[in-house]
Amino acid sequence: MRKKLLAVLLFISFNQVSFSQTNYDTLTVGKIKQVISYNGKTSSPLLLFLHGGPGSSRMNQADKFTNKLRDHFLVVQWDQRASGRTQALNKSVDPITLELMENDTYELVKLLLKKFHKNKIYLAGESWGTVLGFKMAAKHPELLHAYMAFSPVIDQSKSEQLLLEKLKTDAREKGNVTAEKELNTIKIPFENSQQLYYSRKWMFSYDGQPFADKDTTAIKQYLKSWSDVWLPTWNKAIKQNLFTELPSFNCPVYFFIGQKDLQTNFSIAEKYFKELKAPRKKIFLFKDAGHSVLTEKSEEVQKIIIDEILKTS
Repeated sequence: MRKKLLAVLLFISFNQVSFSQTNYDTLTVGKIKQVISYNGKTSSPLLLFLHGGPGSSRMNQADKFTNKLRDHFLVVQWDQRASGRTQALNKSVDPITLELMENDTYELVKLLLKKFHKNKIYLAGESWGTVLGFKMAAKHPELLHAYMAFSPVIDQSKSEQLLLEKLKTDAREKGNVTAEKELNTIKIPFENSQQLYYSRKWMFSYDGQPFADKDTTAIKQYLKSWSDVWLPTWNKAIKQNLFTELPSFNCPVYFFIGQKDLQTNFSIAEKYFKELKAPRKKIFLFKDAGHSVLTEKSEEVQKIIIDEILKTS
């Protein structure tokens, strides 16, 4: 009886439309069921967020960086395949590749435009999400009012190499023999989850947020599971170099960059932005923010999107 009641309640929540709260829907994208959430008025412009990771849902944190936006946009979050609610609902029937994820993004955008009766969409990508977002902006600019890139992936092989060199230098200067030994095992692109673990372990330590000893086993297990699904796709993505592959766009482009970001190196993003050609472009720099600028500076970010991007794009 309890299961039947729960099923009824879920059916009601998925099918009754109330834009004063977050709503969920399940769409068929790339031959599997994929989950979106949306909040706002259907009469408002459509804004889709592409989460990072890959494999890291942002739905549960969305209120933090959209609480103001949903007064001006119909804001959509999407749990990509092998992520969050979509992964809980069903597994990918096809091996995950970069091309598959790009196709999912394009297919979802078209479905959202049809579902909400729009001609264009505002698109925002964060970290890994910018890999998908850049490709959408390059191939289908006619579908976008504007593209917003948070902590963008531009030339990630170089970014990872710069990070590795910085961490090795720091280890040598501090005489940290363990760090030197572990960092010296790393190859770019990463060959396995162990190398990824060492990179992120010492990056977080460098930032003053070392992994707690009690969390080590869980972190290693997570990265092993993640690598089994995502590492080949991620390694293909980081081999891309937008300086040569995507030098221009035919839609407005906006960058949001934390100047303490070493994971998607801020200096690479700044250089690319200067060379990038677009009908309209602007960069927003946050000197005391890191890789998670979207959530670290959520109030400022939302104000910029509402006051500057929405009014000019």
